[in-house]
Amino acid sequence: MPHWSVYTGDSEPHDGVDRLPPPPPWRAFDGEPVLPTPRDADDEAAVSPDRVHRARTYVAAPESVQLVNAALVLRRPLLVTGPPGTGKSSLAYAVARELRLGPVLRWNITSRSALSDGLYQYDPLSRLYAARQAAAWRAGASRGDLPGAGAANEASAAGADGVEDHLRLGPLGTALLPYDRPRVLLVDEIDKSDLDLPNDLLNVLEEGQYEIPELMRAARHSADAATAEVLADGTDTPVPVTRGRVRCRAFPFVVLTSNGEREFPPAFLRRCVRLKLRRPDHEQLTEIVRAHLATPPGEADHLITRFLNRAADGELATDQLLNALYLTGVAGLDPASRDALADELMPYLTPTADTDGF
Repeated sequence: MPHWSVYTGDSEPHDGVDRLPPPPPWRAFDGEPVLPTPRDADDEAAVSPDRVHRARTYVAAPESVQLVNAALVLRRPLLVTGPPGTGKSSLAYAVARELRLGPVLRWNITSRSALSDGLYQYDPLSRLYAARQAAAWRAGASRGDLPGAGAANEASAAGADGVEDHLRLGPLGTALLPYDRPRVLLVDEIDKSDLDLPNDLLNVLEEGQYEIPELMRAARHSADAATAEVLADGTDTPVPVTRGRVRCRAFPFVVLTSNGEREFPPAFLRRCVRLKLRRPDHEQLTEIVRAHLATPPGEADHLITRFLNRAADGELATDQLLNALYLTGVAGLDPASRDALADELMPYLTPTADTDGF
């Protein structure tokens, strides 16, 4: 591999990201204060069996390895397109595990997703309610008719008006914090978004920074609010935000996945490294099966061939093959029954000329 490559695709964790070449001058960022990269154990959701398994068993094609490294060196988002079930989102987990970049920050896109959803969430109603509760407590305390008053309640009332108590950073907002290593941000199925989101997202990723107006206003009105402690996505540990401005230091490794359901603006495309995943062939499927099932059952080759033959006539996903191999392997069926069960587990994902759906 080229000397600038740090991701190998062999799934063995290492600290090679520390050897990443300096960024291009136009992609260098200097956010402060520098934050340590979280560990996987810091995010309980990151250690779910599904995510851990996908990270360990992902089989990366040479083209994927090369373009992941290109995105890391250039500090550019990686736009990954391809049919369902080709491992687009699993790539993000595999890179995070191998390069020890901490828990993956995941933003699942829908048609209603807006840029603000990814940056941070602020709840003004909860702040209003807390302020009213605090005012009522202070009034009661001044009259001396609060028998339960104590240091804990007094501290709660004193901080109830703080904006940061009602604000949490989203996955995008967290990824752009000034971490010492790049965080991994998975923006899943961006092709489902409305027309404006790709360009809105592009502007933030181009600048590597954003502002939180609520914190900026608080900082203007009070010197004590210049630095706010805000909860980041996926953790209950607060991080400092100074004067409402967030700027990255190590640009995050951003994976944008798309099933190809829409076209993206040229301005968006030219700022991304683009990776198109294709359906795996027989050799690649054999490697995938071996990675997921340790030692493939004796009938693996037969079912892989059957899967590829069926995939020539309609949309199928690799997950369906793995399900069929696992279930038929433990069912103890004769060959004819095994094939029939496998076909039931591998229906086409999109309508075909075959009206029975198989």
